[in-house]
Amino acid sequence: MGRSRYKQHETWYPYSMSSSFVHGLPLFSKPEIASLLIEAIKFHQSKSELKVHAWCVMENHFHMIATHSDFKSCMQSIKSYTAKRTLDFLKSHNNQLYLKQLAFSKKRGKKESAYQVWQEGYHPKQINSGKMLRQKINYVHFNPVKRGYVDKPEDWRYSSARNYLWQDGILDIERIK
Repeated sequence: MGRSRYKQHETWYPYSMSSSFVHGLPLFSKPEIASLLIEAIKFHQSKSELKVHAWCVMENHFHMIATHSDFKSCMQSIKSYTAKRTLDFLKSHNNQLYLKQLAFSKKRGKKESAYQVWQEGYHPKQINSGKMLRQKINYVHFNPVKRGYVDKPEDWRYSSARNYLWQDGILDIERIK
């Protein structure tokens, strides 16, 4: 990951973060690729104590509010896993359009891959008040409504909005009151 002015200082606070595909490519519009991100998050929930409080996956980016003792390593792992598996999926489906765009986006100094899937960074922002937490959760949940994809946040499949209505969602979350 590149250098960032965003840092995690107090690990006990929840953090709001987001990450996008390079050039805003709508890779998450393929359910198989969205499932890769969900799989990586579930892994970290069970193995590295990632506590997800809210989340939403859009066509070209995702938002998450979570608590973790080392977000940098956790997010690097989630993004690395998702990138590798996304490339495997695109190659197996011979999706040359996306593969060419991802190859074109590769940073010059990047040696470990011929592709760049994610924009660098994840922009963690510490949430240190209940008011700020509610504002961030609403922002995350209303993202698909604002885009015009659904009328109500709970209608978006790839979100924790249902969890906040005491319904089952795709990911387990830890609600913060």
